[in-house]
Amino acid sequence: MTVTTHGPLPTTPYDVAIVGAGVVGCAIARELARYPSLRIALVEAQDDVGQGTSKANTAILHTGFDAVPGSLEARLVREGYHRLHAYAAESGIPVEPVGALLVAWDEEQLAALPRLAEKAERNRYEETRLLDSAELYEREPHLGPGALGALHVPGESVICPWTTTLAYATQAVRHGVDLHLNCRVRDGLSDTTRGALHARWVVNAAGLHADTLDRQRGHDDFTVTPRRGQLLVFDKFARSLIRHILLPVPTALGKGVLVAPTVYGNVLLGPTAEDVHDKRATQSSAEGLSLLREKGRRILPELLDEEVTAVYAGLRAATEHEDYRIRVHPEQSYVTVGGIRSTGLTASLAIAEYVTEQLADSGLELGPDHDLEPVRMPNLGEAFPRPYQRPELIAADPEYGTLVCHCERVSRGEIRDALAGVVPPGNLDGLRRRTRARAGRCQGFYCGAAVRELFEEARR
Repeated sequence: MTVTTHGPLPTTPYDVAIVGAGVVGCAIARELARYPSLRIALVEAQDDVGQGTSKANTAILHTGFDAVPGSLEARLVREGYHRLHAYAAESGIPVEPVGALLVAWDEEQLAALPRLAEKAERNRYEETRLLDSAELYEREPHLGPGALGALHVPGESVICPWTTTLAYATQAVRHGVDLHLNCRVRDGLSDTTRGALHARWVVNAAGLHADTLDRQRGHDDFTVTPRRGQLLVFDKFARSLIRHILLPVPTALGKGVLVAPTVYGNVLLGPTAEDVHDKRATQSSAEGLSLLREKGRRILPELLDEEVTAVYAGLRAATEHEDYRIRVHPEQSYVTVGGIRSTGLTASLAIAEYVTEQLADSGLELGPDHDLEPVRMPNLGEAFPRPYQRPELIAADPEYGTLVCHCERVSRGEIRDALAGVVPPGNLDGLRRRTRARAGRCQGFYCGAAVRELFEEARR
């Protein structure tokens, strides 16, 4: 039960080492923590969990209605959707079941909606419903002119992706998993920037770098082509303009540009879908943001009159295949968990169980399992009571009534708790993901110095 950020790794071999502490890697670590006889390591190249794709997605909990029927992804998204809904309720992770509308803007898209409904049924999701133009505008009165109809998918939800990853990591560490940060794996998967990694089994959950590590083991099953998605975050004043996730009719490049509420009260516009070669190319571009504004003007014209509070870009691990690339190589005691695209958040718990089953089938003795003690995460969602709104909490601890970040109404108590957490933030951005401090209108202009001072005091 340790979190380390420097120094050599232990010399005693682990039973399983998981490379990559994104949402999938943390979920696998959490699942394996159910088996107390196993010694587990979770190693991450950066200084915090969830620093890659997991921190920069559209934060949607998918039903899997539009997955490729019969694919492993379709199965794991379907299973993961129900598992994560239940886990979020248990753990205090904010989820809002706002539903989605796939909006048809021309006759060709309108003709595609019944086929998408049939596809949803093949994926065992039978709650979709076709809407005509009148009902669509009744549901979304601020929608741009010219929409012909829509497919309603009531089960689509928005979720907090940051809290989800952190909950998995927290639960894993509390139950004995060693989390090694600042630990970049080099050639052969047994050498890292912090020394040798000794493990009987290695699980490659390295996201954008999964193909590189796979080739180091002699495999050429897939190639990750980073797909950059730029997004605009609009201020909370825009939230009243939208009631559902507004989706385009999907294309071969993905789900396209959407407009979606967030659990934090903002509105997202994006993402773009740009195939790039640099796995670090998370910068935004004038062309990408211009494209988003053009798309947004058609979907929700009034949105463009609202303030943009943030711009960000994430890279999805797109491959040349339509399905996840989860492969076991028993002769090498090695598992690849690759090609996990934007559905990885939804599927994470199901992926973790699937990988654990594959390990057991390939000879890993799991031993007896036990139930994990639940975690209760701090609420970051606007639809649920925040600490500053809870008199009983403030009466017990006045620090929850002392605001530091006024844009997001984050208290000293919340910042204190995050800094003292089982998996504390490695940097100010990590603190922002745990509390929302510095994530509001002023982007830290007012509270930045105070937040930094609290962060540095905790690290002394």
